[in-house]
Amino acid sequence: MRVQDWLVLVLSSVRFNPLKSLLTALGIAIGIAAVTLLTALGEGVRGYVVDNFSQFGTRIISVTPGRSDTAGMGTILSSVQLLTMADRNSLARLPHAEYVIPSLQGSGSIRYGERSRSTEIHGTSADFTRAWSFPLAQGRFLPDSGGGPSPAFVVLGHTVWQELFQGRPALGQFIRVSGQRFRVVGVMQPKGSMLGFDLDDMVYIPADRALSLFNREGLMEINLVFGPGTNATDMAQRIRTHLTERHGQEDFTIITQDEMLSSLDNILSVLTLGVAALGGISLLVGGVGIFTVMTTNIRERTAEIGLLRAIGSSRRQLLSLFLGEAVILSLLGAITGMLAALAILFGLALLLPGLPLQPSPFYLLLSLLISAVIGLLAGLGPAWQASLLSPIEALRNE
Repeated sequence: MRVQDWLVLVLSSVRFNPLKSLLTALGIAIGIAAVTLLTALGEGVRGYVVDNFSQFGTRIISVTPGRSDTAGMGTILSSVQLLTMADRNSLARLPHAEYVIPSLQGSGSIRYGERSRSTEIHGTSADFTRAWSFPLAQGRFLPDSGGGPSPAFVVLGHTVWQELFQGRPALGQFIRVSGQRFRVVGVMQPKGSMLGFDLDDMVYIPADRALSLFNREGLMEINLVFGPGTNATDMAQRIRTHLTERHGQEDFTIITQDEMLSSLDNILSVLTLGVAALGGISLLVGGVGIFTVMTTNIRERTAEIGLLRAIGSSRRQLLSLFLGEAVILSLLGAITGMLAALAILFGLALLLPGLPLQPSPFYLLLSLLISAVIGLLAGLGPAWQASLLSPIEALRNE
């Protein structure tokens, strides 16, 4: 049998009853559409989260107090030394250290006159805006205290400024931060949200003032931005050696931005695969539908099978005919479902431009491959049954 003849026979069986073929392919189409939509959402969320974490740069190393792992009772029972402003100042003297930013955060009441607002209070240093590219709308950021006690200055986030001052000038005014008197020296430009956290609804005060305000002895975190003259691995080792010498033991955890992004990307990729697997259940349902219809076709086309066998068609040729029909029905449904899903994604992008949707070519091709395999497996049983029919018995029964 020539390839052209094989293709004509397969397509003619699909075109003979278009409604049945369409309904048969519908199950696969729904499954492919579900997989495409869910993976596009998963990939969109993954890209959105990774982009949000990457917006502050990639040459970042975070140091937090305490070890992320333990090694026996000796480590568990040993005392943990907190990260202090002295640690921060010593790290600033390391080679290739461009910015070293202490971090301490809590919640409190911000009051100006009769207006008050409960918001986040972030203790940091003068390098904050330069390291993270947070522009100012008014005034300046916190000054460098030069190692001494910091003045009681505060910088307002854009939302806090609007709520407390109603758009009026705030520079030089005094406000109460958790009951303590601070002078406003700057107002931040709108920055928006990151992962649902409003970066504009907070105020910034010097880290040493925040330690006193929250009655804490140590910092929550120290972030170091290093220059292009080194890499994250070498810089992390330099920090580890330096702090271990200061503390007498490694009682802190170092996380590079590359490690954080890699772990985050792996977790979100696994979640996307899980979502795709849930959508793939619809593909299995579509495969059952193809199996059922193909089994019914064998009984309806007994005479055709007998005639093909009588004129010399081999069992292998019959097997290939019915398998080809099942695969074509499956691919037809896959392409239909994929086009429908892409149309839905296009419509959602127009209606909800902020929704993170990102169709993945990898998952689109994988869906097509899986649909072809499902069609092949679903048609294997009926095709094998058709190839075993005796031409004499088939024609006699008809």
